[in-house]
Amino acid sequence: MNQQQMMRLRKMQKQMMEAQEKLENAVYTGTAGGGVVEAQVKGNHEVVAIKIDPEAIEDDLEMVQDMIVLALNDANKKIEAESQKLLGGFGGGMGLF
Repeated sequence: MNQQQMMRLRKMQKQMMEAQEKLENAVYTGTAGGGVVEAQVKGNHEVVAIKIDPEAIEDDLEMVQDMIVLALNDANKKIEAESQKLLGGFGGGMGLF
C-alpha cells in the first residue's frame, strides 16, 4: 500500500468513526397506536424514554404493552436505516462490507 492509499484509508477511517459516533449519540423516536406510545432510543440501542398516553392504560394494559414493543421496534428500524445511510457507503471502494 502506498502513502496516498494509506492517507485515504486513514481519512475514511476517521469519517467512519465520526459517522458511528453521530449515529450512537442521536436519539430516534418510534411510535405505536398513532402516538399513544412513544419510545426514544439512542443509536446504540439504549432506551432513553417511554411515553404512554395515560388514558390508554385505563383501557387495555395488554394492548399498551404490545404498543411499547411496536414503538421500540419502530425506533430500532429507524436506527438501522440511519446506520445504512451513514455507514453503508464506507465499504464500497474497499470491499469491506
